[in-house]
Amino acid sequence: MGLNRHKAATATFVAMFALSVPLVAGFFGALHPALDSFSHFRVHLAVLMALCALPLLATTFRLQAAAALLFAVAAFSTTSNALPLPRLWPVQAGFEATSDKQAVYRLLQMNLRYNNPTPEKVLSLIGRTNPDVITIEEVSEMWEDKFSLISSIYRYRIFCPFPNGVFGVGIVSRRPFSAGTEQRCFGRGAMAIATVDFGGIDIDVAALHLGWPWPFEQSRQIGELSDPLASLAETAIMAGDCNAVPWSAAVRRVAEMGELRLMPSVGPTWLHRKLPETLRFAGLPIDQVFSKGAVLLHSAVTLENTGSDHLPILVEFSLRPQEEKPTGEPETATVSL
Repeated sequence: MGLNRHKAATATFVAMFALSVPLVAGFFGALHPALDSFSHFRVHLAVLMALCALPLLATTFRLQAAAALLFAVAAFSTTSNALPLPRLWPVQAGFEATSDKQAVYRLLQMNLRYNNPTPEKVLSLIGRTNPDVITIEEVSEMWEDKFSLISSIYRYRIFCPFPNGVFGVGIVSRRPFSAGTEQRCFGRGAMAIATVDFGGIDIDVAALHLGWPWPFEQSRQIGELSDPLASLAETAIMAGDCNAVPWSAAVRRVAEMGELRLMPSVGPTWLHRKLPETLRFAGLPIDQVFSKGAVLLHSAVTLENTGSDHLPILVEFSLRPQEEKPTGEPETATVSL
């Protein structure tokens, strides 16, 4: 029995050490996107490493286990946006209390899933939440047809198709697009920008859909979007499926390119569609919201599943009043479908 226990302890120690390698590598994601890929699973790696370390505290590997447990806890703590870790997190925008003097607007962020079997749930959610503007990803041809059903309310829209006809993005709004502005698509349908009139204040609204991390195209794609990210107006809000967690180098890079603040994470938004909803806690927080300028964020919550492998996010925000409001405001105009 003693020999068997020693073999089991040795095997557990090897597993613990093996888990530490990708866990450490993830902290150096800025050096290469391959290392950043490990950062997306920091929570999972830290928990597994701690679970390996705990039984080793009663063995001859107790010192190594204690060090590993301490490191696992420290690594896990870096995934909390409550800690001021500027080198690990992008600059964040905290939530602010609402004011009776400010209008409150709603943005609904949704990865629709290109082949969603229950599109009626999406339209029902939009009807119940009544958002001012919606940022959407995985906009297939099916979804353009579905959104035409609510075009009498959400008259203003831009769809940016992806070459494969599946992973496009879009912005749908019941607030008018500002007159004299052009709605733009970038990155072969990876990003859409529209200037929206919110009560006489024009702000840029952007939808973003990044590809998968290394060895896929995410890092290259972010580089290609550097100019449109930098072109965002002084006041802007951007939401989308980043396929990257908020503490990753990829998200930090996006925020820095656009001089954006990252909204505090709402928790896991993605879970493989074949897994039960009870395992949502083990999912990944890869849907992000960014803002800058006069945008004041008040709250953000995930909503019920609508048939996608991503949960929708409903964000409430206001706009800081302008000090000087220009006279002769331009009239708003629509953009053609």
